[in-house]
Amino acid sequence: MVKKRKKKIKDTHKKIGLAKIANLTSKSFGSVLSNYKKNKELEKIKTIKLQKLEEKSQILKERKDLKIWEERLIKESNRIKLNEDELRLKEKEFKSKDEKQKVESDRLIKKDEDLIQIAKELRTKEKGTKVIDNSSAWRMDKNIPLVVPEINGNSIKKSNIIANPNCSTIQMVLALKEIHNQFNIDRIVVSTYQSVTGTGAAAVKQMMDERNQVDSDKIYPHPIDKNCFPHGGDFLPNGYTTEEMKLVDETRKIFSSPEIKVTATVVRIPVIGGHSMAVNIRTKNNFNLQEIYDALSNTKGVVIKDDNLNFDYPMPINAHEKNEVFVGRIREDHTIENGLNLWIVADNLRKGAATNAVQIAQYMIKNNLV
Repeated sequence: MVKKRKKKIKDTHKKIGLAKIANLTSKSFGSVLSNYKKNKELEKIKTIKLQKLEEKSQILKERKDLKIWEERLIKESNRIKLNEDELRLKEKEFKSKDEKQKVESDRLIKKDEDLIQIAKELRTKEKGTKVIDNSSAWRMDKNIPLVVPEINGNSIKKSNIIANPNCSTIQMVLALKEIHNQFNIDRIVVSTYQSVTGTGAAAVKQMMDERNQVDSDKIYPHPIDKNCFPHGGDFLPNGYTTEEMKLVDETRKIFSSPEIKVTATVVRIPVIGGHSMAVNIRTKNNFNLQEIYDALSNTKGVVIKDDNLNFDYPMPINAHEKNEVFVGRIREDHTIENGLNLWIVADNLRKGAATNAVQIAQYMIKNNLV
C-alpha cells in the first residue's frame, strides 16, 4: 500500500513539476519544527540541507520566502512548520535570533490544522489546509483566487488555496490599481526587462561565469552577460511566450476586468536586482498628471521616484531587497487620447514573489481566515 502511494505521488509530481511544499505558520524561526522521526520526537538542528527536485529556477525564490517569513511574520503566529511532504527540497539557510537552523521534515501536517503553505507546485487540495501557492498551477483556475492583497484580498474568503501571481504581473497591477479604479484602463502595452533571478540560481551562475570567462553549463540558449533577448518562458503557438501570456491573463483576473486589452513583450537582461517594465496605458476617462500622481501616492506599497532634473527614477539596483514597487518616468502619451507612460521597477523575489505571499498570509491572519 505504501509503495503504491509513493508511486502515485511520484507520478503526480512528474505531471505538474512539483518542486517543493513548505507549510508555514510562525511565531519565530527559532521554534522551527524539524526531523519527525519514527518515535515522533522533534529536534532542532543547525542548517537546512534539502535536495531540490525538478525546478532549478526556484532556488533563490525559496530562500527569499524563508527570509521574508522571518522578517514579517515573526510576531504574528504560534509556530513554523516546514513540511517536506515526501519531497526533498533545495538547500536553504535562514537566520533567526542569531541562530542558524536546519529543518529536514516529513509529513508533520494534520489535515484538520490551519496552516499556511508556500508551494512551488501543488499536488492536491487538502481539506482544512490553507495554501498560498507560488506556482502557476492554480492561477487561472476560476475557483481559486489570484491575489495581490492591496487589490483583491477580499477575494480570499474561505478558499483553501490562494494563488500568488507571476512576479511581473504583481508589480504592474499594483502600480496601476488606483489608476484603473479612477480612470478605467481599457488597454495596456507592456515591455518587461527582467532580471536573471527570475529564472533562478542557475541563470545567475551562467551570467557570472560568462562575466568571469568561466566555461560552464548554460541554462539560456544564448549568452546573457552583456546581452539581452526577447524570450521569457516557453514559446506558444500564438507567437507569445508563457511569461507574456501570464501578464495578459493574470492582469484581467486580478482586476476582474476581462475586457482589458493587454499585449506584452518579455525581455531578459543581465541584472540581478529586479524586474523593470515600460508600461503604456489608455484609459476610458480623462485625467491630468496631477491626478495620476495622487492616485499613485494613495496606493499602499507604491513609491514614486520621478525627479528627472536630478536623474531620480526607478532602477533595479535600487529596488533590490526592497518590498515596494517603484514608479517613475510618468508622462502623457500624446499619440493617443487618454494615454499614459510609466516605468515600473520592483524586486521580483520580494514583492514579485515572497513578500506578496507573506502579505497574503498576514491578510488571512488579520481577517481570521486561517
